Amino acid sequence: MNKKMVIKHLEKIAMYMELKGENPFKVSAFRKAAQALELDNRSMDEIGEVTKLKGIGKGTGEIITEFVDTGRSEVLEELQEQVPKGLVPLMKIPGMGGKKIAKLYKELGIDSAESLQQACLEHRVQKLAGFGPKSEEKILTELLAFESRPGRHPIWKTEETVAFIEGILAEISEVDRFSVAGSFRRTKETSKDLDFIIATTAVEAVKEQLLGALPIEKTIASGDTKVSVTLEFDEAIDVDFRLVEPAAFITALHHFTGSKDHNVKMRQLAKSQGKKISEYGVEQPDGTLKTFESEEDFYASFGLPYFPPSVRETGQELDRADALPDLVTLEDIRSDLHMHTTWSDGAHSLPEMVEACRAKGYEYMVITDHSHYLKVANGLSPERLIEQNKEIRALNRATEGIEVLSGTEMDILPDGTLDFDDELLSQLDFVIASIHSSFSQPREKIMERLLTAMKNPHVDMIAHPTGRIVGQRNGYDPDVEQLLDWAAEYGKIVELNASPYRLDLAVEYLEMAQEKGVPVAINTDAHSIEGLEVMEIGVKHAQKAWLRKENVVNTWTLAQWKEFLRK
Repeated sequence: MNKKMVIKHLEKIAMYMELKGENPFKVSAFRKAAQALELDNRSMDEIGEVTKLKGIGKGTGEIITEFVDTGRSEVLEELQEQVPKGLVPLMKIPGMGGKKIAKLYKELGIDSAESLQQACLEHRVQKLAGFGPKSEEKILTELLAFESRPGRHPIWKTEETVAFIEGILAEISEVDRFSVAGSFRRTKETSKDLDFIIATTAVEAVKEQLLGALPIEKTIASGDTKVSVTLEFDEAIDVDFRLVEPAAFITALHHFTGSKDHNVKMRQLAKSQGKKISEYGVEQPDGTLKTFESEEDFYASFGLPYFPPSVRETGQELDRADALPDLVTLEDIRSDLHMHTTWSDGAHSLPEMVEACRAKGYEYMVITDHSHYLKVANGLSPERLIEQNKEIRALNRATEGIEVLSGTEMDILPDGTLDFDDELLSQLDFVIASIHSSFSQPREKIMERLLTAMKNPHVDMIAHPTGRIVGQRNGYDPDVEQLLDWAAEYGKIVELNASPYRLDLAVEYLEMAQEKGVPVAINTDAHSIEGLEVMEIGVKHAQKAWLRKENVVNTWTLAQWKEFLRK
């Protein structure tokens, strides 16, 4: 249980209390407790007794302790029972905070997006104090925009569902093997639904346990080999489970992983060799059915190398088999160059993050807490950054097996200036520049801000260069091709932010970066030890752009890395 999880838990309680219309002082108590934890430089283990922190009283302290000890909270569970489920999604509408939603619920009985839309159409919302005709029109516009979005789920939402289902399947003893398939396995940014392949000889027993453990909103179908359900999470999602004989697991997994175009190309190749692919196996020229223990064996049977799911898209990848050995893999990663600690808005302390990276076998790493402009993230003042820099240097001297470098994620300010001066930046090993504010500025102003960072000799990398959140916002609309030309001109790195929320840069821009010879860093932007694990998603996303390991700076040795920084 890390500090970030506790903070989110307190903020969630505050949100539900606000939606319920609780006393503002009670709501404020939970937000103050979350802020007290956020502003403390220590992790939960280091803090110990939370009530010793200013801003955390006995009541909130007991709730924190219960959550840390048990992973649950009676207060939150009761609030979730009392607050209509349809109110929570309304929080996603821009400008609709908890107080406004509570008012709509209390005075108009609005408890869902549908009832809010109807109230807007009937002009009942504008009659409430604090709203008015313009507010009502804006709410209706946002609701219609929500409705028009394609019914696809971003990867940062589906990964939680996948992990939940995998946990259930791992506990069913009658399951021999299982794997997620479909677009999620191919690391697509969004998925319409989820697919799982389950190998078992006890279909009925597996179905019974599976259906009993899942939060099912609706059962769409339940046959001998396929179960289709709609699961009830924050957003409902359809999931297909295909139950197959163990011998057919690999060919079924390949078939349902896709893509459709990849499978068509494979079937054409099989036909040219007198074979026939199905989800049950590969029929040989003599009519026998061949099955496989791994997908590597499956591809080898056609004289092909293994194609990772991430590249199985157009079918044209079969013509690029010679490039597969150069493709970046997770095993190639030697470092992580973007992460946060409890000095800013991270969940774990500096020593804890260092030990976690050392345990992953990294050769080097960089600590890059936020700069002071980002007050919401407890950004470091120049004085605190100098203090942290000293601590990092001391920790590096005392730590064996990994080089710990000092850095910052510095904001590029709305007026185009940088958050720290050159004298301070010159004391750091690695400087990241990024935009976190004023996304609505004209493109010309955004590009002016980015060019300022590009020209600064102390800036080494531009982080999450478009500011997008997958499936939620497009970002601040830079001219990415121009940005990459500047990166090539000024010798800067661009980031592939591996957070499933970001995956920024997108695939098309990563391809462009490689063509222009711009080095790419795959970074986790981790705010906790657990966050370091998204490196795998980042690498798979890089594979979709066919990034070569030589072009990914995290694959370089420490000597190569230091030489790059020196230049």
